Amino acid sequence: MTHTSGPHLGKPVDIFQKCFDFEDANMVRQAGMYPYFRVISSAQDPLVVMQGREVVMLGSNNYLGLTNHPEVKEAARAAVSKYGSGCAGSRFLNGTLDIHVELEEKLARFVNQPAALTFSTGFQVNLGVISCLVERGDVVYLDKLDHACIIDGARLGFGTVVKYEHNDMADLERRMALRDRRRASLIVVDGVFSMEGDIVNLPALVETAARHGARVMVDDAHGIGVLGEHGRGTAEHFGLEDKVDLVMGTFSKSLASVGGFIAGEARVIDFIKHRARSLIFSAAPPPASVASVLKAVEIIEREPERRHRLWENTRYMAGELKNLGFDTGESQSPVIPVIVGGDWNLAFLMAYRLQEEGVFVNPVVAPAVPPDQALLRTSYMATHTREHLDRALAAFAKVGREVGLIS
Repeated sequence: MTHTSGPHLGKPVDIFQKCFDFEDANMVRQAGMYPYFRVISSAQDPLVVMQGREVVMLGSNNYLGLTNHPEVKEAARAAVSKYGSGCAGSRFLNGTLDIHVELEEKLARFVNQPAALTFSTGFQVNLGVISCLVERGDVVYLDKLDHACIIDGARLGFGTVVKYEHNDMADLERRMALRDRRRASLIVVDGVFSMEGDIVNLPALVETAARHGARVMVDDAHGIGVLGEHGRGTAEHFGLEDKVDLVMGTFSKSLASVGGFIAGEARVIDFIKHRARSLIFSAAPPPASVASVLKAVEIIEREPERRHRLWENTRYMAGELKNLGFDTGESQSPVIPVIVGGDWNLAFLMAYRLQEEGVFVNPVVAPAVPPDQALLRTSYMATHTREHLDRALAAFAKVGREVGLIS
């Protein structure tokens, strides 16, 4: 018997319908305040060129000012001349060059870990590492404000994901105490939280981990090159390098390139090397990127004054923004938020007006931050001059008063 009617025989639903119904971006475009995919036609320096005019860049992660460093650019050129523009395959098969191995050895020494492994992006590091380590029956604990790639990596694994309140070690302790101790566990946390700019309470976290037999992985994307006496990151900052099991870092911040790495015990890195799908099934980092990072690490080690200048600029801006009356939250790093509150329209308006006044900042709204914590993310470079910063402060004062955020 042939059925000619029923719940499954109506008009098929178009998978693209959600795209056609999507109006959020258009609403902001129509208001003339769309803040994404803005075009820059110069290097990521303290001043960038946008639509033919110079703008003070307060939205870059180029903390040490190395992306346009002559030695870094020359290293990239030399690598392209020797190896070509790409590796034409994955690290797992034909794409491993001698400079990949050289970089991994150098990064392992730099962060005081036995071994390291490079990936094509920082996002891929967390996708691959967390998903291959956290198997069915395991538990992974995440700070509620961890970066999206940490959350996505945890989702890809088959373990149980447990989130604790932001930087709240009492809440982490409470949640870990509920766990069946026969289930293996991993805590994954940002060293520096990328939107808020605060630093993880690592001393309390590693104590909690030790009590419960959990391993600790720190995503130090915004800590490498910035924190610690030698720029080795959050663990060095707290003197806890021997208490952190895995250190993750990216190349797209202080290391002036693109890519990422994971560092830790050699047997653990070897396991990841053979199980992380985002490594095995992705093309290898290109020669120019690898050579750029090698040179950037060299400069970080020989020029600690860059980090000192970065912190001078950070302290100056944190103090001056607060003096103007802005709420900068709990920032402890070169990422300094200007908190707007629950009105994302105000965040977009301020970003638009600041650009008109010659300053580039990033508006950040939910879900990247809690719904009542829309903010302007500002970040600083070692190569900003006091003149650059004062120009930015003048613009902030003008726009902040204009919109009523400060008096």
